[in-house]
Amino acid sequence: MSDGAALQRRALGAGLLLVLLWGAAFTIQKAAYAAMGPGGFLFGRSAVMTLCAVLLLLWRRSPLWPRLGAGEWPVLLRCMLVGPVLHILLITYGIHWSTPFSGALIMALGPVCTLVLLRVLRGTRLQRHQVIGVAMAFCGVLLFMSQKLLAADLRASGGDLMMLGATVVFSLYTIWVTPLVARHGGAEVMCWATLLATPLMLALTTAAAWQAPYLALEPAIWTAFLWTVLVSGFFGWILWGWVNAVRGVARTAPLLYLVPPVAGVVAWLTVGEAYTGTKLLGAALALAGVAWTQFAPVPPAPPA
Repeated sequence: MSDGAALQRRALGAGLLLVLLWGAAFTIQKAAYAAMGPGGFLFGRSAVMTLCAVLLLLWRRSPLWPRLGAGEWPVLLRCMLVGPVLHILLITYGIHWSTPFSGALIMALGPVCTLVLLRVLRGTRLQRHQVIGVAMAFCGVLLFMSQKLLAADLRASGGDLMMLGATVVFSLYTIWVTPLVARHGGAEVMCWATLLATPLMLALTTAAAWQAPYLALEPAIWTAFLWTVLVSGFFGWILWGWVNAVRGVARTAPLLYLVPPVAGVVAWLTVGEAYTGTKLLGAALALAGVAWTQFAPVPPAPPA
């Protein structure tokens, strides 16, 4: 086997490992939220992520303080507010109130939300197959949530809506941050946004952290916390960047469609999350819509 083929196999193995880690993380982090409280979890997460960001910048010999042009500072500050602050707040409380499979499914709508935002914000023209895919995805999510809505399950429905908001916000972050990443590097921009967000996140969660039972937590809860923040979070996204660099985004992106099924199986085996035929049909329709927007064959343009 050539060195290139071996590298591709290692990258594929790493990508599949990340799918398992991210799928399991939805159930694992809910256990940490229940024991620490979402606010207590976020306070600890901000402290750990700040340390990781500093160490990564030092290891890469990058400046700890962003060296940006005057026009780039407003962009980075907007990215900080919608990414490491608003997105993290929404996704934490959304997963806490919803279920692991619901959270994973709604997060998979990211590419569809990005397409809609590009249309709204920049007037990007959508192809016919993309419009069909967007409609399929959102109809699938509505079908998936229908039983909760009809039963007036406000907690679970509110969690799903917060997850949808988190997905939209992350798509907005992706659009805004792309020019900065192209000029300064993805790791640097991520770390700078994290460091700038730290004072605000600590201020928002200090009251909750004061009431969190840190000293009484069992080792299993601390393991779940570190797993969520470091293994599936910080280092997971670094490894995912390497997998994309080796295999290419087009070949790697389809692996993300495996995350919701893995999350569903893990939740079913560990916490007994139940699935009805309506939920499974809605989930299948939503994932099919997302896939159709990205991979449907596009007819060639007519000659000029």
